[in-house]
Amino acid sequence: MVANVDGSSTTQGNGADIVITSPQGEDLEFAVKFGFKAPNNEAEYETLVAGIKMAHETGAKHLLAYSDSQLVVKQVEGTYEAKEKSMVQYLQQIAELRTSFESFQIIPISREENVKADCLSRLASALEDFRTRHITIQYLPNPGTTLTIQAISSTTDWRTPIVEWLEKGSLLIINGKPLDLSPEPFDSSY
Repeated sequence: MVANVDGSSTTQGNGADIVITSPQGEDLEFAVKFGFKAPNNEAEYETLVAGIKMAHETGAKHLLAYSDSQLVVKQVEGTYEAKEKSMVQYLQQIAELRTSFESFQIIPISREENVKADCLSRLASALEDFRTRHITIQYLPNPGTTLTIQAISSTTDWRTPIVEWLEKGSLLIINGKPLDLSPEPFDSSY
Protein backbone atom coordinates (compact mmCIF):
# COMPACT_ATOMS: atom_id res chain seq x y z
CA MET A 1 0.00 0.00 0.00
CA VAL A 2 1.26 3.48 -0.86
CA ALA A 3 0.24 6.74 0.83
CA ASN A 4 1.02 10.14 -0.68
CA VAL A 5 0.48 12.80 1.99
CA ASP A 6 0.59 16.60 1.91
CA GLY A 7 -0.36 18.84 4.83
CA SER A 8 -1.26 22.47 4.45
CA SER A 9 -1.29 25.44 6.82
CA THR A 10 -2.58 28.74 5.45
CA THR A 11 -4.27 31.84 6.77
CA GLN A 12 -7.59 30.35 5.58
CA GLY A 13 -7.11 27.19 7.66
CA ASN A 14 -5.41 23.83 7.83
CA GLY A 15 -5.97 20.65 5.94
CA ALA A 16 -4.51 17.53 4.44
CA ASP A 17 -4.45 15.82 1.11
CA ILE A 18 -4.00 12.05 1.20
CA VAL A 19 -3.97 9.53 -1.64
CA ILE A 20 -3.88 5.86 -0.67
CA THR A 21 -2.96 3.59 -3.60
CA SER A 22 -3.76 -0.11 -3.40
CA PRO A 23 -1.40 -2.80 -4.74
CA GLN A 24 -3.83 -3.05 -7.71
CA GLY A 25 -3.26 0.65 -8.50
CA GLU A 26 -6.64 1.92 -7.28
CA ASP A 27 -6.57 5.33 -5.58
CA LEU A 28 -8.56 6.36 -2.52
CA GLU A 29 -8.42 10.15 -2.40
CA PHE A 30 -9.05 12.16 0.75
CA ALA A 31 -9.20 15.84 1.56
CA VAL A 32 -9.19 16.43 5.32
CA LYS A 33 -10.21 19.78 6.79
CA PHE A 34 -8.76 20.44 10.25
CA GLY A 35 -11.02 22.12 12.78
CA PHE A 36 -8.00 23.54 14.59
CA LYS A 37 -5.02 25.77 13.83
CA ALA A 38 -1.66 24.12 13.36
CA PRO A 39 1.72 25.41 12.18
CA ASN A 40 2.89 23.93 8.88
CA ASN A 41 5.10 21.19 10.41
CA GLU A 42 2.28 20.07 12.70
CA ALA A 43 -0.13 20.05 9.74
CA GLU A 44 2.35 17.79 7.91
CA TYR A 45 2.53 15.45 10.93
CA GLU A 46 -1.27 15.40 11.32
CA THR A 47 -1.49 14.46 7.64
CA LEU A 48 1.00 11.61 8.01
CA VAL A 49 -0.81 10.30 11.11
CA ALA A 50 -4.16 10.46 9.28
CA GLY A 51 -2.65 8.71 6.24
CA ILE A 52 -1.20 5.92 8.38
CA LYS A 53 -4.55 5.44 10.15
CA MET A 54 -6.42 5.35 6.83
CA ALA A 55 -4.00 2.82 5.34
CA HIS A 56 -4.41 0.67 8.46
CA GLU A 57 -8.22 0.87 8.14
CA THR A 58 -7.95 -0.57 4.62
CA GLY A 59 -6.23 -3.64 6.04
CA ALA A 60 -2.78 -2.84 4.66
CA LYS A 61 0.06 -4.97 5.99
CA HIS A 62 2.85 -2.97 4.32
CA LEU A 63 2.95 0.83 3.97
CA LEU A 64 5.19 3.03 1.88
CA ALA A 65 4.49 6.69 2.72
CA TYR A 66 5.61 9.59 0.53
CA SER A 67 5.80 13.09 2.00
CA ASP A 68 7.11 16.36 0.62
CA SER A 69 7.97 17.55 4.15
CA GLN A 70 11.69 16.94 4.44
CA LEU A 71 11.62 17.71 8.18
CA VAL A 72 8.91 15.15 8.91
CA VAL A 73 10.60 12.48 6.79
CA LYS A 74 14.02 13.07 8.40
CA GLN A 75 12.55 13.07 11.93
CA VAL A 76 10.55 9.88 11.33
CA GLU A 77 13.65 8.22 9.82
CA GLY A 78 15.66 9.31 12.87
CA THR A 79 18.11 11.40 10.81
CA TYR A 80 16.94 14.65 12.49
CA GLU A 81 16.21 14.96 16.19
CA ALA A 82 12.84 16.36 17.23
CA LYS A 83 13.26 19.03 19.90
CA GLU A 84 9.81 20.60 20.11
CA LYS A 85 7.41 18.85 22.46
CA SER A 86 4.68 18.55 19.80
CA MET A 87 7.10 16.98 17.30
CA VAL A 88 8.25 14.44 19.90
CA GLN A 89 4.60 13.56 20.62
CA TYR A 90 3.89 13.07 16.90
CA LEU A 91 6.96 10.84 16.57
CA GLN A 92 5.78 8.73 19.51
CA GLN A 93 2.33 8.40 17.95
CA ILE A 94 3.80 7.41 14.59
CA ALA A 95 6.13 4.88 16.25
CA GLU A 96 3.09 3.28 17.87
CA LEU A 97 1.02 3.33 14.66
CA ARG A 98 3.75 1.82 12.51
CA THR A 99 3.81 -1.31 14.68
CA SER A 100 0.46 -2.29 13.15
CA PHE A 101 2.25 -2.91 9.82
CA GLU A 102 4.61 -5.73 8.90
CA SER A 103 6.70 -3.09 7.14
CA PHE A 104 6.65 0.70 7.13
CA GLN A 105 8.85 3.09 5.19
CA ILE A 106 8.69 6.84 4.65
CA ILE A 107 10.25 8.35 1.53
CA PRO A 108 10.93 12.03 0.79
CA ILE A 109 9.33 13.30 -2.38
CA SER A 110 9.52 16.71 -4.05
CA ARG A 111 6.43 18.89 -4.20
CA GLU A 112 6.44 18.44 -7.97
CA GLU A 113 6.40 14.66 -7.58
CA ASN A 114 3.60 14.79 -5.00
CA VAL A 115 1.03 15.68 -7.65
CA LYS A 116 -1.56 13.10 -6.55
CA ALA A 117 -1.91 14.59 -3.09
CA ASP A 118 -1.30 18.19 -4.18
CA CYS A 119 -4.15 18.17 -6.70
CA LEU A 120 -6.65 17.69 -3.88
CA SER A 121 -5.63 21.07 -2.47
CA ARG A 122 -7.02 22.59 -5.66
CA LEU A 123 -10.31 20.75 -5.20
CA ALA A 124 -12.42 23.88 -4.95
CA SER A 125 -11.07 25.37 -8.18
CA ALA A 126 -11.40 22.07 -10.08
CA LEU A 127 -15.21 21.98 -10.09
CA GLU A 128 -15.54 20.12 -13.40
CA ASP A 129 -13.07 17.44 -12.29
CA PHE A 130 -14.86 17.21 -8.93
CA ARG A 131 -18.17 16.41 -10.63
CA THR A 132 -16.71 13.35 -12.33
CA ARG A 133 -14.97 11.89 -9.28
CA HIS A 134 -15.97 10.44 -5.93
CA ILE A 135 -13.73 12.09 -3.34
CA THR A 136 -14.11 11.50 0.38
CA ILE A 137 -13.88 14.65 2.48
CA GLN A 138 -13.17 14.27 6.16
CA TYR A 139 -13.40 16.63 9.10
CA LEU A 140 -10.87 16.34 11.92
CA PRO A 141 -12.28 18.42 14.84
CA ASN A 142 -9.31 18.02 17.21
CA PRO A 143 -5.72 16.78 16.97
CA GLY A 144 -5.37 13.01 17.23
CA THR A 145 -9.09 12.26 17.25
CA THR A 146 -10.86 9.58 15.29
CA LEU A 147 -11.74 10.76 11.80
CA THR A 148 -15.36 11.07 10.75
CA ILE A 149 -15.85 10.16 7.10
CA GLN A 150 -18.50 11.93 5.09
CA ALA A 151 -18.71 10.91 1.45
CA ILE A 152 -19.80 13.62 -0.91
CA SER A 153 -21.15 12.62 -4.28
CA SER A 154 -21.59 15.22 -6.97
CA THR A 155 -24.13 13.18 -8.94
CA THR A 156 -27.21 15.21 -9.73
CA ASP A 157 -30.40 14.16 -11.48
CA TRP A 158 -34.04 15.24 -11.72
CA ARG A 159 -34.56 14.58 -7.98
CA THR A 160 -31.84 16.97 -6.79
CA PRO A 161 -33.92 20.20 -6.84
CA ILE A 162 -36.79 18.44 -5.09
CA VAL A 163 -34.51 17.08 -2.36
CA GLU A 164 -32.93 20.54 -1.92
CA TRP A 165 -36.38 22.09 -1.65
CA LEU A 166 -37.46 19.52 0.95
CA GLU A 167 -34.22 19.75 2.97
CA LYS A 168 -33.38 23.44 2.71
CA GLY A 169 -36.50 25.16 1.45
CA SER A 170 -34.58 26.12 -1.69
CA LEU A 171 -36.50 27.69 -4.54
CA LEU A 172 -37.79 24.93 -6.82
CA ILE A 173 -37.19 25.83 -10.49
CA ILE A 174 -38.90 23.85 -13.24
CA ASN A 175 -38.16 24.62 -16.92
CA GLY A 176 -36.35 27.80 -15.89
CA LYS A 177 -39.29 29.21 -13.90
CA PRO A 178 -39.78 29.25 -10.13
CA LEU A 179 -42.51 26.84 -9.10
CA ASP A 180 -45.12 28.39 -6.81
CA LEU A 181 -46.11 25.75 -4.29
CA SER A 182 -48.25 28.05 -2.16
CA PRO A 183 -51.87 26.88 -1.81
CA GLU A 184 -54.41 28.36 -4.17
CA PRO A 185 -56.82 30.75 -2.46
CA PHE A 186 -60.22 29.16 -1.83
CA ASP A 187 -62.83 30.40 -4.27
CA SER A 188 -66.29 30.11 -2.71
CA SER A 189 -68.15 31.42 -5.78
CA TYR A 190 -68.81 27.96 -7.20
